[in-house]
Amino acid sequence: MKRLLKPAIGLAVLALGGCAQPGTMSKGGVEPLLSAPVTNNDTPYSRCLVSLGRLQGSNLPVFAVGEVGDKTGQFQATGNGTSTVLTQGVSEMVMSALYKTQKARLVERYDLRIPLAQAKMAEQKLTGPETTIRPGTVRGSDFVLMGALTELNYNITSGGGRLAVGGIGGGGRMVVINVGLDLRVVNSRTFDVPYVTSLQKQIVGYEVEANVFRFFGTQLVEFDAGMRKNEPVQLGVRSVVEMAVYQIMTDFLGLAKAPECGLVKTSVMDNYLKEGESK
Repeated sequence: MKRLLKPAIGLAVLALGGCAQPGTMSKGGVEPLLSAPVTNNDTPYSRCLVSLGRLQGSNLPVFAVGEVGDKTGQFQATGNGTSTVLTQGVSEMVMSALYKTQKARLVERYDLRIPLAQAKMAEQKLTGPETTIRPGTVRGSDFVLMGALTELNYNITSGGGRLAVGGIGGGGRMVVINVGLDLRVVNSRTFDVPYVTSLQKQIVGYEVEANVFRFFGTQLVEFDAGMRKNEPVQLGVRSVVEMAVYQIMTDFLGLAKAPECGLVKTSVMDNYLKEGESK
């Protein structure tokens, strides 16, 4: 067995080394690896937003999106230091969700650097009259959406098991976390807050592994295989955002709901209080 392993390892090393030798690259360069194609970035709730666009009505409200930040305070270690766990682009997700409805006009209020620079250039007569921002030409908003990612709870539940017999084993485990979003509607004229939504979504991950350990003479041969499949965390964030926007368009603005797009309401906390009353 030892005599067979050494030549095989040597051939593998030579093969890898040959791939890394300088001077063997073609004039056209290295052909890039292509995997999955570019696709639309939808969630299960995107179809609910799109369905609103098929409803009758043309008197569209004007929305601006303010800061919808990450206030969970969660960071993770990376090879280059630390980074935030959750996306910092939630405001942009809200804008995309509003656009999918085709039942709202969007005006820019989140990043005003370009229009302010345009106005300054107009004052300095660096631009022509056709690009000058004049009073009354900028559309006002009816509502502003603001809020934050407010929860990231790790290890809500986890479990698993492992079994090994005679050097052969396997196991699996499951982990559940959740993210929470609080989003509010602000009236642009009165600064009243007529509507607030608070949503959460659980995110699940699975891991399965298998191991084989065998001695061949004095050599220990180990084989590991496994699979890990996690629901993308940022997809969970986008799902919560889209459901929140759907609520705003239906519960707040009064657009008709699709039967399959209702919010799943749980009674866990309500039952907890009822159990306390019965004791």
